[in-house]
Amino acid sequence: MKSTGTVYLVGAGPGDAGLLTLRGAELLGRADVVIYDVLVNLDLLRLAPAAAERICRGSRACPPAWSQEDLNALLIAKAREGKCVVRLKGGDPYIFGRGGEEAEDLAAAKVPFEVVPGVSSVVAGPNYAGIPLTHRAHCSSFTVFTGHEDPDEEATALRYEQIAKIPGTKVVLMGRNRLRDWAASLIAHGLAPETPVAMIQWGTTGRQRSIDGTLATIAARAEQSQWAPPVVTVIGDVVRLRSKLNWFERRPLFGQRIVVTRARDQAPQLARPLLERGAEVLEVPVIKSVPPSRLEDLRDALLGLGAYDWLVFTSPNGVTAFFGYFFKAFDDLRDLGGVRIAAVGPATAAKLKELHLKVDVMPEEYVAAKITQALTKYESLDNLKICLLRAEVANPDLPRTLEEKGAIVDDVACYRTVPETEDPTGAGAVLRASGADWITFTSGSTVEHFHARFDLSALMRQFPQLQLASLGPETTKALRALGAEPAVEPKQHTLEGLVAAIETRVIRGARSRGHVSD
Repeated sequence: MKSTGTVYLVGAGPGDAGLLTLRGAELLGRADVVIYDVLVNLDLLRLAPAAAERICRGSRACPPAWSQEDLNALLIAKAREGKCVVRLKGGDPYIFGRGGEEAEDLAAAKVPFEVVPGVSSVVAGPNYAGIPLTHRAHCSSFTVFTGHEDPDEEATALRYEQIAKIPGTKVVLMGRNRLRDWAASLIAHGLAPETPVAMIQWGTTGRQRSIDGTLATIAARAEQSQWAPPVVTVIGDVVRLRSKLNWFERRPLFGQRIVVTRARDQAPQLARPLLERGAEVLEVPVIKSVPPSRLEDLRDALLGLGAYDWLVFTSPNGVTAFFGYFFKAFDDLRDLGGVRIAAVGPATAAKLKELHLKVDVMPEEYVAAKITQALTKYESLDNLKICLLRAEVANPDLPRTLEEKGAIVDDVACYRTVPETEDPTGAGAVLRASGADWITFTSGSTVEHFHARFDLSALMRQFPQLQLASLGPETTKALRALGAEPAVEPKQHTLEGLVAAIETRVIRGARSRGHVSD
């Protein structure tokens, strides 16, 4: 009989995946079961093992809508199967999250549990909106209450006559639906109608929106803006500091939803700088790498390494795949022999340098077609033997131009690009339902596989604001074959260049609309 497992009530934080605690990340990494709330950032689910069971608990977007009693029973049942159960809850488990009720039932069932605190939207939402809850020049305390009490109770348990008289900042959670009622109650019990108020929706995420007003005007402003939960409301003089301290909403890509189509293991390299600039990023991988169809060609190349004058890598994927097979066949990097190495682009060169390998040639323009020119500038290619290590389906121009210069070329596939169709975070579904501002493409294969899965032309007709960002000429060529024109293609065909090009375009667009001052 299996011993009882442990249930971990883990606070997922307010929305920004970076605000998850180290302990929370560690527990997700070894979870057998993850039961998560609907408002949890779904990017966090990728921290769990691929084999982990993922169960959504919420009233929107992920049926079934579990009752609290059924959920508690499920936690107990999974633990009694001997599993490591992570109950991933928005914000902090014990702050208006019913975590205390879940812990009580676990304790009564004698199921081991641990509570991992999370960053609460109480502090995080105002922080990201430029509002410190306490400030020596304004107040030294804050009060938190919920604007959404037990729906089965007709009478409120809140003492508005006391709340109105408490000095300092007031923070209201889940108060959007009854905003007009509790605002009127606070005024009726003595809080000044002109008291500053701010509301923050989807705080700490790229979807964050904020509005200012007063206790007398905020309900009308929220209704005019058609605001819906989740919302945090801040009441007090500290709201006046927003004009100086609103750091998050001033990031250059704030308000932009950007789709990253790279393979899952490579997506963070592009997603991270976009997030740091304030964008909402949807990671929708459309490709993944698998072994080539003919491993015997790669095996022959490895056995004949000593005969080559050059190894040419055209992507980081090629480096990773080739050396994965190399180190299965050889124990020592010196078994490469005296072969020279060429790389297309700094990312490919960086992968090689991680192995302490010197890159002898890298073309100034980071496209495969320029490698022949760079190699011939280094030395004559007449009768030199060159091994191209790249994707199974690749541009045929490179081996042809090398052979025209007299080289003997072996074009060896060390990986194969295939479609990625899984959508574990639901980002693909979000894209289909509500679109985006940008889609980034980093290769011709990302263009082709994205179009096969989503129909790029139809998507752009459905969402006219959608713009495309291409990493380089080969990617742009693939887009134009579909009748699509990229809004940006950086001069430097790097991820850094791509991010900078998008940022420049967004800033220029904002200035043309009068939203950004010089």
